[in-house]
Amino acid sequence: MKAMILAAGRGTRVQPITNDIPKAMIQLLQKPVLESIIEHLKNNGITQIIINTSYLSTQIEQYFGNGSRLGVHIAYSFEGEKVKKELIPHALGSAGGMKKIQEDNAFFDDTFLVLCADALIDLDIKKVIKIHKEKKALVTIALKNVSKKDVHKYGIVKLDKNNKIVSFQEKPKREDASSTLANTGIYVFEPEIFNFIPSGVKYDIGSELLPILVSKKLKVYGITIPYEWIDIGNVNDFYYATSAILKGEIKNYKIFEQEIKKGIFVGLNVKVDFDKVNITPPVFIGSSTKIDEGVTIIGPCMIGSNCHIKKNVLLKKSIIDDYKKIVFPASIENKIIFSHSIISLDGTLLDTQECNMNWLVEDVRVKTKQTFLEKNISKLLKQRSTNEN
Repeated sequence: MKAMILAAGRGTRVQPITNDIPKAMIQLLQKPVLESIIEHLKNNGITQIIINTSYLSTQIEQYFGNGSRLGVHIAYSFEGEKVKKELIPHALGSAGGMKKIQEDNAFFDDTFLVLCADALIDLDIKKVIKIHKEKKALVTIALKNVSKKDVHKYGIVKLDKNNKIVSFQEKPKREDASSTLANTGIYVFEPEIFNFIPSGVKYDIGSELLPILVSKKLKVYGITIPYEWIDIGNVNDFYYATSAILKGEIKNYKIFEQEIKKGIFVGLNVKVDFDKVNITPPVFIGSSTKIDEGVTIIGPCMIGSNCHIKKNVLLKKSIIDDYKKIVFPASIENKIIFSHSIISLDGTLLDTQECNMNWLVEDVRVKTKQTFLEKNISKLLKQRSTNEN
């Protein structure tokens, strides 16, 4: 069986993380989410995969190559054009990208799977395909129950008693939603689907193709079997997905680094005296990171590679990008430190360069003079202790 992974989007709701990387390359514990999806496809017996790319396409294509490293076969479909030396992205939409592939090489010759590159899943794909074929469906969609307050984030589906889809609503208001069943962007199609997709235009599966199919009363079904699905739609989702992995909530997701104590995962060449730091699991510490004495880390927390967390810093429920130096009196809680941004989980951010906060959170590769605070940290801590007593 063949699969298509949709990876052409810009991921604007996850900025600034996606300013320099495609959304599909967002790393969850130092593994791109797209890599986890490919591994899951392989575990379900799907090894022929085509990926549509557009925004920052070369990052995806150079990282995965032909797929041999992961034991699969990968091809690519670039959506855009080259002007002089620059690749200009022109994404065609999910359905438009499918149509381009089929018109170029007639890749889809039997039942096939289409899924997004920006969600962490443990779906039993074999079971979904089995049900799809038993129903003799044209399309089968994996659905997920979401809370009523979140229906505005998704395409919402209503089913009849036979699980046939009778209506779609694109991101409805809470009071208008016909159900709480969300379209997860995981589809099983028959090749006949291309009879309903126009050629050479931008066209979307959820908002354009599927409503037309339902209006024609074609065999479009929904499946609601239990599975984990974490959509990386915004920075809060990024943190939630990282936390879920650390807490072992994603079945079959293997963390590569060594688990030296229950819930504490540590990379190679890490320097930390565990008797002199306070760690509440789950916590991930990347390779070549140095953590000074007196540091407190409260999980779920992920610290990248080649970081230096200096004396007495507090890190709580946060994600720290690679190559970060964090200096006392920094107290990082419910934050994502990425590049030179401090991002709150609601999406608001602070630029450390614009705010002259480089002395507090800085790239370890930048050589800077010691600040007055760093030079006198021991004296200040001693003085604070004396005042408290």
